[in-house]
Amino acid sequence: MKVLFAGGGTGGHLYPAVAMAGELRKLMPDVAISFAGTTSGIEAAEVPRLGYRLHLVPVRGLKRGRSFAALLANVGVFADFVSALGGAVSLIGREKPDVVVGTGGFVSAPLLLAAQLMRKKTLVQEQNAFPGVTTKLLATLATEVHLSFEEARRFLVKKEQIFVTGNPSRSFELQHTAAAREYFSLHEERPTLLVFGGSRGARSINNAVLHWLDDITASANLIWQTGALDFERIKSRVQPSPYLWISPYIEDMGAAYGAADLVLCRAGASSIAELTNLGKPSVLVPYPHATGDHQRHNARALVAAGAALQIEDDCLDQQASINDILQLLLDAGKLAQMGAASRNQAYPDAARQLALRIVNLAKKL
Repeated sequence: MKVLFAGGGTGGHLYPAVAMAGELRKLMPDVAISFAGTTSGIEAAEVPRLGYRLHLVPVRGLKRGRSFAALLANVGVFADFVSALGGAVSLIGREKPDVVVGTGGFVSAPLLLAAQLMRKKTLVQEQNAFPGVTTKLLATLATEVHLSFEEARRFLVKKEQIFVTGNPSRSFELQHTAAAREYFSLHEERPTLLVFGGSRGARSINNAVLHWLDDITASANLIWQTGALDFERIKSRVQPSPYLWISPYIEDMGAAYGAADLVLCRAGASSIAELTNLGKPSVLVPYPHATGDHQRHNARALVAAGAALQIEDDCLDQQASINDILQLLLDAGKLAQMGAASRNQAYPDAARQLALRIVNLAKKL
């Protein structure tokens, strides 16, 4: 059995594919797995590091906007896409995959389209509540479409062979609260807020937390991943505190989640999958410049389920916002209710279920 994964550019598109690939190897140790990606995406380094073959396909994404410069650039993008489509047809002809799996990013479009034109089985996996352009355009011809949010279904023309299976995410061994707080040298009895914005950080979140730091540590512990870009600036302005742990990156996220009563973060699909799988209540701050504003759609899905509070990026540093966060952090009953609602949105077995669907598609050849 051969499977070709097409997706990348960002970790949000790549790591669901990696998780599926790992489960496929467990189900069928002799499966032949390869990836298609670009030199500019995260996959260029990560896929070889993880021990998978990577096929490079030169393709660029569309420039958004209606300016003359954007239109002119997209002429070149279209020419690149035609070339990439030819390369994808050649690649699929050589590799002869039984199933082509698209997880988003620039490279998934030519690979999926080529596979569909060649009558190959294709599976599209969409991470966000608002589907990306590739999903919306190529879902119609896909053999199966798998969503992470039920809300995404209404944006698709295709109505059959659509499944909500969740978004494969990292798994953590959640530490007991007391042990986790001891790991970070924090006060065991205090409620704990976990803040992160990804490996590079989220500047607006960092600035707001810095502004309200004294208010937070007056009544709670704070575990704060600043990201690499902001760490030195913030560290120089923060006084040591027994109620604060701060670092550019958290090595043990299982301990961080275990210590936390509430999580403040962006609304990326991978973060939401982790939060729901662990049953963690959250305050979500959608990144306002995300493609298609998809983070806002992700956040709304959790808010509607009663699992999260949403705060707009430009409102985060307002007094009302920090009051809402602290009021929630100190309300154990509300946190428990939101945590249960969060777990109800979870798909902890997503990677395995998707791997099983891929195997099933291959057997139907």
